[in-house]
Amino acid sequence: MRPLQTDLSIFRKFSFKRSPVGIKFRFFRPEGIDPLAADGKQSLCEILREAQDAANPFYFGKEHNETCVGKILLGMQDMEAFAESGQIGEKLQIFEEARANYAFYRQVPKFERNIVNYVVFATLERLAFEPDLLILDADPDQAEIVLRSMTYSSGELYNSRTTPVMGCAWILVYPFQSGRVNYILPEMIHGMKGRELFPAGSVLVSIPYQWIPTMARNLAAMPWHLPSHSSREQYLAEFGSILEDLAKKAGKETGASRGLEKRKD
Repeated sequence: MRPLQTDLSIFRKFSFKRSPVGIKFRFFRPEGIDPLAADGKQSLCEILREAQDAANPFYFGKEHNETCVGKILLGMQDMEAFAESGQIGEKLQIFEEARANYAFYRQVPKFERNIVNYVVFATLERLAFEPDLLILDADPDQAEIVLRSMTYSSGELYNSRTTPVMGCAWILVYPFQSGRVNYILPEMIHGMKGRELFPAGSVLVSIPYQWIPTMARNLAAMPWHLPSHSSREQYLAEFGSILEDLAKKAGKETGASRGLEKRKD
């Protein structure tokens, strides 16, 4: 794996309650990194949660067991026919009928078979490789700043795509495949909510490698806490003042331009 060269120190200034996690998708087994210790006891989203508190990087591989659909989404194994037909979602009362669950599966992103054989997880403090994804567990105020750092220099729209189940697909697979920053609310995902993995109000933001340098650079340059966010009164006063000043400036320029046209006539 290519050693970390991107300066990610700006993300430490957020003092997130749970550490950001760098992700690397691998075809070959990573060298010098230990495998996941608690084999067979966790879902993929639980592994992500464990990674936030891990003392050292670790990898999850196709030889490991997993209790949900993580290996299916990673392309490490096929889905059982009864599950793919939509039976589980109907039994859980998430979908009216199996047909709705089946239709939903057609929309969920996943890796092609045997493309990803290992996934490496490392906290920001222990991250020594260039990550494919940087996943942040933020509160709403922190998430606002992080997402604004994406649009600050680019004008890129915020993007949130997810589904009631298979939420790990939208935080791991979708951002990597699409190259788009994505954010989800764990409380809206059946498994994450049922397993009580993330505190109420958490926002998971997944940043693909294409965006990491831009967002890190913008975070270092832009104001984090905007004056207009301090209070409603401050917002109205600042916004009103800006509109008034711009209107006066525009009026003067328009007036000057009209005067020039008259002199030409």
